[in-house]
Amino acid sequence: MDLYLIGYLLCVRLCGSRYSSLGSQPIPCGSIPGLVPKQLRFCRNYIEIMPSVAEGVKLGIQECQHQFRGRRWNCTTIKDNLAIFGPVLDKATRESAFVHAIASAGVAFAVTRSCAEGTSTMCGCDSHHKGPPGEGWKWGGCSEDAEFGVLVSREFADARENRPDARSAMNRHNNEAGRTTILDHMHLRCKCHGLSGSCEVKTCWWAQPDFRMLGDYLKDKYDSASEMVVEKHRESRGWVETLRVKYAFFKHPTERDLVYYEGSPNFCEPNQETGSFGTRDRACNVSSHGIEGCDLLCCGRGHNTRTEKRKEKCHCIFHWCCYVSCQECLRVYDVHTCK
Repeated sequence: MDLYLIGYLLCVRLCGSRYSSLGSQPIPCGSIPGLVPKQLRFCRNYIEIMPSVAEGVKLGIQECQHQFRGRRWNCTTIKDNLAIFGPVLDKATRESAFVHAIASAGVAFAVTRSCAEGTSTMCGCDSHHKGPPGEGWKWGGCSEDAEFGVLVSREFADARENRPDARSAMNRHNNEAGRTTILDHMHLRCKCHGLSGSCEVKTCWWAQPDFRMLGDYLKDKYDSASEMVVEKHRESRGWVETLRVKYAFFKHPTERDLVYYEGSPNFCEPNQETGSFGTRDRACNVSSHGIEGCDLLCCGRGHNTRTEKRKEKCHCIFHWCCYVSCQECLRVYDVHTCK
């Protein structure tokens, strides 16, 4: 998914009054910068679900920021800039791989959820994958049509990844890895019916997993991503770049793995060229030996400690019936930040 397009879609979803009527009025497809002809046609033909596409990108970026909250690179975005990550994702790094995977998964997830909620007339519940019911339950509710959401994500996000170069091949692979995660983790969700929750009747439907679970899964894939090398060979259409695993003795990546072919900066110091913001003044965990700990997050520069007073609710009591009363306590915390 193009980074400028991500920035625009986020702006569509989050910027002020200009887009306050999103969902009630059409998005002007012709005004979206950077759309290739296939994406422009898609936008015009499926304008009704474009708000869900934007919501999915937003969901993906929020999950990225959660997953990397304790890392040197914490998925920082730049306000008032269509390239919302700056130049960080210009390189074919692990970080680029994760962002493409989680954003594509977010689009598929949000479109699928929107269809199940009935907010679009062009899609709805899945009626193709029910099969016979199991023992003690029957089909009911609205099964989520994840295949439609995946199709939308694939058609829109991959439309510009048709160049015969290595970066397009990498982006297509990681986009698909993100979408496949949803299909792999579809599951039955059930509800009991009967007096006092007796579950005399149980109805079930296909449901997407929680998006946080998808984020956790893709974060594991980021940590175990496969490093590739670029190979060039001639085909009838000209020179084509493909990817090959760098170390032959490692397992070849599957369609569910993330791939990259350029190393990441260390993100310790600010660097406009790489887009690194550095880690100065970042909060760190003084008791942890992991990447979020002060030793690693602060890159050996040390850390500062200050005390911070916070007002919190305490000594809460439940009163019958039915309210809770609490006192307000002042608590002191040590806050550690990188030098």
